[in-house]
Amino acid sequence: MRDFLSQRCADFGADPALVFRGDTYSYNWLVDAAREAEQRIEAGGIADASVVAIDGDFSPAAVGLFLALIRKACILVPISQAARAHASDFCAIAEAEAIIRFAEGDQWGVESSGRRAAHPLLASLKDKRHPGLVLFSSGSTGKPKAALHDFSLLLEKFITPRPKQTMLAFLLFDHIGGINTLLASLATGGLLVTAADRNPDAVCGLIARYRIETLPTSPTFLNLLLLSEAHRRHDLSSLKTITYGTEMMPESTLARLHAAFPSVRLHQTYGLSEIGIMRTKSESSESLWVKVGGEGFDTRVRDGLLEVKARSAMLGYLNAPSPFTDDGWFRTYDAVEAKGEFIRFLGRETEIINVGGQKVYPAEVESVLQAMPEVAGAVVRGEKNALLGEIVTARVRTREAMSLGEFRKRMRGFCATRLAPYKIPQRVEFLDRPEWGDRFKKVRNV
Repeated sequence: MRDFLSQRCADFGADPALVFRGDTYSYNWLVDAAREAEQRIEAGGIADASVVAIDGDFSPAAVGLFLALIRKACILVPISQAARAHASDFCAIAEAEAIIRFAEGDQWGVESSGRRAAHPLLASLKDKRHPGLVLFSSGSTGKPKAALHDFSLLLEKFITPRPKQTMLAFLLFDHIGGINTLLASLATGGLLVTAADRNPDAVCGLIARYRIETLPTSPTFLNLLLLSEAHRRHDLSSLKTITYGTEMMPESTLARLHAAFPSVRLHQTYGLSEIGIMRTKSESSESLWVKVGGEGFDTRVRDGLLEVKARSAMLGYLNAPSPFTDDGWFRTYDAVEAKGEFIRFLGRETEIINVGGQKVYPAEVESVLQAMPEVAGAVVRGEKNALLGEIVTARVRTREAMSLGEFRKRMRGFCATRLAPYKIPQRVEFLDRPEWGDRFKKVRNV
């Protein structure tokens, strides 16, 4: 598996592989860049099976470096710009023995950290001479956890040849979805278009210019896209599939999206840093019901929570106890309901609001709020209450200026026929900043 991606790239030869800052790079270019990178990292003192942090993005040189480090059985620790503030901590947790930093002009240099990786999981992977990957969770409910993967197992699902596509690299360099997009494109001979700016107009401009067929993104971005109406200002006729994941999709947003893109397949994805990206099949473009699993994955629902057994599951956390059951199932802590072969995600167990013993899922309330003509965005969470245990609170971003009192009045009237009384937000605040972070994912815990 160490040579798998490099060989695939060599097979695709002069075909276009990557668009970066308006320039197109072929698969031959990536293969040559990988060879040069191997020579440079060896000269820089990086031995085979080293733990190497890469502070960069989906640039041509970074992709070539990816191929080179996989061939050298190194353990990769990608760090995107969104995580740069935590780079020092991440390198320490992952026991990175070398750090590669990118500068202007896609130039990079190697620094030794002076560390020697000694964690038992890292040592085991080094002994096998298998390439590895360390991904950090978002840390939305606490300290980010470092998941260590055997990269060979993540690569296995790409062995079967599939049709090539032109895709946008929207999800980030250190995100399991971003890595999955990169691997899928390289393994099939597709064209991956990178985005220097991820605002709706810039993204739609890239789709129109490069005839992008697949847009992998988040529900938060899709809501912004619809609000901006950027899709009306650009020719998006090439778009065949929009995949969405990373967070809950509000039903109201999905309905608006389907109305705006009636001929585009809307496909829900599911994956976690700990288990990789699973095969999924949406019931329809208008439905949030989805089949998850497929080759290499088994699923079960216990006490309303999804559990997964995956061949591609991580080896373990480098800085936290094992989350696996004694019989090898990973506890996702995602609450679901089942309907035959399909499931519907309700929300994270840690985000459920308990109002006097009644469960409230933030995504359901957010979906109703975002269906209001006055609302541009909403984030719902629980707040402790002496009488009820918790109450529902909402932070909203409105499309037009209005008083908080007027908004509350309209909100209560709108929600009265759509939500049970205990689900209607009891405390409301206006947001003075976006409700999402650098990863275009809602930030609940501020």
